[in-house]
Amino acid sequence: MRFPDIPMFQGVNAPSRIEVDLHDLEVEGEIPSGIDGAFYRIAPDHQYPPRFLDDVPFNADGTVSVFRIRDGRVSLRHRYVQTERFKAERAAGRALFGKYRNPFTDDPSVLGMNRNLANTNPVLFAGKLLALREDSPPVAMDPLTLETLDSAWDFGGTLPGPTFTAHPKIDPGTGQMIAFGYTAKGLFSRDVCYYEISPEGRVTHSVWFELPYHCMLHDWGVTRDYVVFPVIPSCGVGEELLKAGRPHYAWDPSKPIHLGVLPRGGDAKDLRWFTAPNQFCSHVMNAFNEGTKVHIDIPRAEGNMFPFFPELDGRWEPQKALSRLTRWTVDYGSNAGAFESAVQLSDFVGEFPRTDDRFQMGPYRHGWLLGFMGSRNSLGHVDLSTGRVQVFDAGPDTPLQEPCFIPSRPDAPEGDGYIIQTATRAREMRTDVFLFDARRIQDGPIATIRLPIRLRPGYHTSWADASRLGVQ
Repeated sequence: MRFPDIPMFQGVNAPSRIEVDLHDLEVEGEIPSGIDGAFYRIAPDHQYPPRFLDDVPFNADGTVSVFRIRDGRVSLRHRYVQTERFKAERAAGRALFGKYRNPFTDDPSVLGMNRNLANTNPVLFAGKLLALREDSPPVAMDPLTLETLDSAWDFGGTLPGPTFTAHPKIDPGTGQMIAFGYTAKGLFSRDVCYYEISPEGRVTHSVWFELPYHCMLHDWGVTRDYVVFPVIPSCGVGEELLKAGRPHYAWDPSKPIHLGVLPRGGDAKDLRWFTAPNQFCSHVMNAFNEGTKVHIDIPRAEGNMFPFFPELDGRWEPQKALSRLTRWTVDYGSNAGAFESAVQLSDFVGEFPRTDDRFQMGPYRHGWLLGFMGSRNSLGHVDLSTGRVQVFDAGPDTPLQEPCFIPSRPDAPEGDGYIIQTATRAREMRTDVFLFDARRIQDGPIATIRLPIRLRPGYHTSWADASRLGVQ
């Protein structure tokens, strides 16, 4: 067996293909003794060479890492998510599934099988670690052993739709999970199902509605009173072009964007749409409302940020792909059909935005992003009250992954805590974990957890305090 000799499978992006337990990892510096919990990360990692080379880089099997931190010591457990797809290919000894969201390219032996890769976001909820990917139900895993418990978790039979967002939000006040599933009635359908889920893990409210057009509805915003759906024209190409081998999505620069705003607990008749000229966003830092005024903070770019989903003619314009933190505001209580305002909050060019999750859904001050300017790899901290931006530059040979906030204690003020993130040492072909004082990132890591191996670079991350892990 041999992987293709192309950039997608070279250097730091080469498959790792490992499952491992490592105890008492080497630490440079000192981990504060009060940190007690689990840092989760997820990454796509092919177990077999793909059936097609002209595919997107994230069409690969999900792997989950848990770094258990306690008393200044760290252990690692890293496992593949045991999806039905993973097990079928392991039994066959080769790839059976084809291109990203393209069932027409699969081997006939897996016709109709769940294509879930569970490779986008790890979220701990109701005692289970959910490995999420937005075209499928969650996969439930044990939070500590990473044993796969259920490859199609349906919240005790209460999930009314077949898909589930990779970006659910946990209400820090109520413990509810707020979520949705799109493409909920088949390939390229405009149907969305919105979910409200109790802290015990049961869907208690759902709403079905249609989008203005089919698109990749990757992330969204949730406030204390509303939910916000950003509809951005990374549009489905349709079944005929998909059968012809086109990528599942293509950027359409002719379409406007829309924000759908729905009151929490509302019905489809309560959904309102607001429209703005063509532009791009992917991830959401936070959203909050002041009465009927609804704010959603996003890294906003002039044009498409996804080179793997270019226009149908293959065009991609990198100069339009620089994203800066921007606040979109709409007034649900007005008769307007347009955005009330769009205000740039920072000049820092970045993505993968994160906050102190305890302050999600309400007014907030602190945010962190990965920097994407030139060949540098950086972490930025934006203080929204002062406008000050701090930057840690990791250098061109150390790609960083999504930051994650750890509070110093449960009742700490906003931003009082730490940022944890993985970093790939490209020259050494090894992975480190950085730990920063969250409000002094320019000083560099206060501790570096050194791994003797390389984990494939990942996407999203989460933190769970020990009290949520069911351990003493």
